[in-house]
Amino acid sequence: MISNANLRSHRISGFAPGPKLIVTGAVHGNEVAGTKGIRRVLAEIDSGDIEIVRGSVTFVPVCNPLAYNQMRRMGDRNLNRRLQPGATPQDFEDRIANVLCPLLAAHDVLLDLHSFRSPGQPFVMRGPADNRGPLEPFAHAAAEAQLAAHVGVQRIVEGWMPAYAEGIAKRKARGLTPGGVHEDPSYGVGTTEYMRSQGGYGVTLECGQHDDPEGPEVAYVAIRQTLALLGLADTPLAPPVRPFECLVLAEVIDRHSEGDRFVKPWTSFDPLGADELIAVRADGSELRAPEAGYIVFPDVSALPGHEWFYLAQASRRPV
Repeated sequence: MISNANLRSHRISGFAPGPKLIVTGAVHGNEVAGTKGIRRVLAEIDSGDIEIVRGSVTFVPVCNPLAYNQMRRMGDRNLNRRLQPGATPQDFEDRIANVLCPLLAAHDVLLDLHSFRSPGQPFVMRGPADNRGPLEPFAHAAAEAQLAAHVGVQRIVEGWMPAYAEGIAKRKARGLTPGGVHEDPSYGVGTTEYMRSQGGYGVTLECGQHDDPEGPEVAYVAIRQTLALLGLADTPLAPPVRPFECLVLAEVIDRHSEGDRFVKPWTSFDPLGADELIAVRADGSELRAPEAGYIVFPDVSALPGHEWFYLAQASRRPV
């Protein structure tokens, strides 16, 4: 058991100038592949098998100790939503944010390591194209794409913030109160979104299903690749694993009632045909795919008023 009274990080700085990388694990307490991968890399740094010679790297093996100690996704709430510092913290995750956010802001690049509930292959999530828009302005798309390409997976997903903002608009249209789900698109801000807002860039690597024994290896390889790509360590850089499958999140569908149900046990990235039946509402109304694509993040345990699943299509953005 680790302490719930502090946030532990490990920083190694090379003597030559270089970028500042931060690697995070267990933002959700039951997602420990990243934690195990980080600890393996730290052991190799301690033994001399990896030597940090340029820039610096900070490892945060467990970002949410309360959730981690209880082996559940959240402590008081989801740390990866509404991630921002505040003068009057209201819950445990607010107190973490007051330490984690300045730590993120002090770095240039983030590798955030996660896992997911249902079976499926690992994938990486990147941010938007370069833009000056109000939702998520960004200027490092090329560097972020290069990082996404080298972490060792073939599936690359984008479009989180636009899809989430559209979901917020639909909740407002349905007249949901702030007591249910937050009605501000900033509620979708997590680690990578906060990193981009502070002038850096980063990717979220989903290392596979929570209990997949290969998950820690996926995390370990990604960390090694990132250290090599950024030049922090003089270690070999493996080429990207092509061909890439690039997808964009197009829409989020909320669960309205406990009686809403899926018509089958969906897995993330199951293909959908146009007009294919996905789920049935408690009132009997059907939810069908508006066009051919994929279902992403289907959550049979979603609470009413919260995101239930996402729809995705092929992305035209190059890597």
